[in-house]
Amino acid sequence: MTDSVFRVVRRRAKPGCEQAYEALVRAMFEEASRFPGYLSAEMIPPAQPQGEYQIIQRFATELDIERWNASEIRRIWLERLSTVAEGDPEYRLLTGLDAWFAPSAISSSPPPRWRMTVVSWLGIYPTVALLLWFVAPLLTSLPFLLRTAIFTLMVAVAMSYLVMPRLTRSMAWWLRK
Repeated sequence: MTDSVFRVVRRRAKPGCEQAYEALVRAMFEEASRFPGYLSAEMIPPAQPQGEYQIIQRFATELDIERWNASEIRRIWLERLSTVAEGDPEYRLLTGLDAWFAPSAISSSPPPRWRMTVVSWLGIYPTVALLLWFVAPLLTSLPFLLRTAIFTLMVAVAMSYLVMPRLTRSMAWWLRK
């Protein structure tokens, strides 16, 4: 099972063009929402005047983001945005552990560490408990270090691909408080 991929885009609007920049970004979101694999987008305005905008785009898979990158639609939107933006956009792709706290971690005020710890624990505890209950008994005949390696690998995969992406999305309201 693959999980969604986040891309963070940072760019400044030209002075006096902020409203036009925001309107074009929103129009791009609307058109991109019909693109295969495009899941969502969010624009975070700069904290200070003439600061950087952050755009968070979410795609179903890395292949979907590659298709979007290569599309004629995207090329046209980049041309339109270049008339109201300074320089080229800066991109950062977030996958796996990076994306656990993606939407809130890249905003101007990340969630407090204690909240991220609580959300992580809410994912780790039931994952470990279920694996201990169902899988650990099947591994008892293996040497300790091999058994531990297999068990922790299963926890890491479950947390990265199943538990944390869903948990951080459902707890975003609390993380961003």
